[in-house]
Amino acid sequence: MSEDHVSPQNGSPGGARPGSRQGSQADSHPAGSQQGMQDDPRQQGPLVLLERISPAVAVVRLNRPHVRNALDLGIRKELAHVFRAFADEDELRCVVLTGNEECFAAGADIEDMSRIDAMQMYHRHTERLWAAVAECPVPVISAVSGYALGGGLELAMNTDIIIAGRSARFGQPEVKVGIMPGAGGTQRLTRAIGKFQAMYLCMSGHLVSADEAYAMGLVSKVVDDDQVMAHSLDLAHQLSRMPPVALQQIKEVILHGADAPLGAALALERKAVQLLFASQDKNEGMNAFLEKRRPQYQGR
Repeated sequence: MSEDHVSPQNGSPGGARPGSRQGSQADSHPAGSQQGMQDDPRQQGPLVLLERISPAVAVVRLNRPHVRNALDLGIRKELAHVFRAFADEDELRCVVLTGNEECFAAGADIEDMSRIDAMQMYHRHTERLWAAVAECPVPVISAVSGYALGGGLELAMNTDIIIAGRSARFGQPEVKVGIMPGAGGTQRLTRAIGKFQAMYLCMSGHLVSADEAYAMGLVSKVVDDDQVMAHSLDLAHQLSRMPPVALQQIKEVILHGADAPLGAALALERKAVQLLFASQDKNEGMNAFLEKRRPQYQGR
């Protein structure tokens, strides 16, 4: 295990360091409303950027590089606004969530959290904001470069697939500032990697490398650092050509079946398969296979 330590300073567990933009800039525009613009003079542009690579693929970028994309309440609200809007988009097939080359998200904004008490924390109801990401109807890919710590790792665990750069680092270091994970770090992490690995990460606050995270089952794939966005976008385009209803059913069954008794989860799986046999996409997929051509799925 890696024992990397990142000191909480300048507003986030990873500290403040200017980050650079990565990936395509096609159709980039501010996401959400003007509440995404903050009074912080260090903030350059909106907190969240939305790029449409195509009608079927969207890229959502965290944009607080001066604090390593620390997740304050403003950026959480903007993310929720963007992801809730995706539910009404008929052409959207896949979303890539990312930060910049130096940091995905280095955790919660410690400067912000140091100023609030228990009741203020309660009334923020950040679980409702993260739910907008977790409940996105289309597949969501986290493209992780640099640090994904604390709330940043919890955010990534709300997505469906995690592609990590080789030098990425993962961890739940909240214990080092006197608290604990509070947005899924003790629960989603345990379900992803098991009790003993989750206990180790949450209790020690140690960080692990991308390769270690992959071995634990926390990361879907590790690629070279300069290939994180390229690989994520390639995968997004692949998924955008898959039958949309089948992808939605796979996502629902895996997520909802994970905590159900095995018999109930298998019944949920069977019902989903039976539903797909009533779809036009099932007929198109099987006919295309038999006719040796590429299928054209319509989501019906």
